[in-house]
Amino acid sequence: MSRIGLKPISLPEGVTYEMKDGVILVKGPKGEVSVNMLYGVSVQDDNGTLHCVLDLENDRQAHKNHGTFAANLNNAIKGVHEGWKKELEINGTGYRASIKGNAVCMFLGYSHEVRVEPVGKYTKITCQDDTHLTVEGCDKHDVGQTAALIYDSHRPDVYGQKGVHYKGQMLIKKVGKRAAAGGKK
Repeated sequence: MSRIGLKPISLPEGVTYEMKDGVILVKGPKGEVSVNMLYGVSVQDDNGTLHCVLDLENDRQAHKNHGTFAANLNNAIKGVHEGWKKELEINGTGYRASIKGNAVCMFLGYSHEVRVEPVGKYTKITCQDDTHLTVEGCDKHDVGQTAALIYDSHRPDVYGQKGVHYKGQMLIKKVGKRAAAGGKK
């Protein structure tokens, strides 16, 4: 049984929701996010507290969807109230980024500049300086997808630490070759 699906979800002040045609639209100060209803799960409102209810007790797929739907709904409510944020850093000689329009343009050692557009309507990319980027928005999926596109434009090199990486990401260096470990005689 899903323990996440049993937890009540409280609606913060200023956040509203609307259900129609198998979709829940959550609106708040940061934007709006739609969450698809999953098979075998429904929502009940109890004075500003939402409960995810399992409709089909004997169905395995409904049990699997119970916690997933509750987590998606909770992420949508948190996103429109507080927002989601991912921070990235760029390392390397001559590596830099700048904002042009709503997209980020990066020089990452290639012969051309790399341009990444934000995914989603409410996702925004900001650049504090040449080497620090922040992706913010109300939809957790869109923020993560935009950050992943920026990260994949030049993944970090484990030897020289060059490339784009998430802030606080630990890169494990590979073990180098040993000269005395069984060379020719």
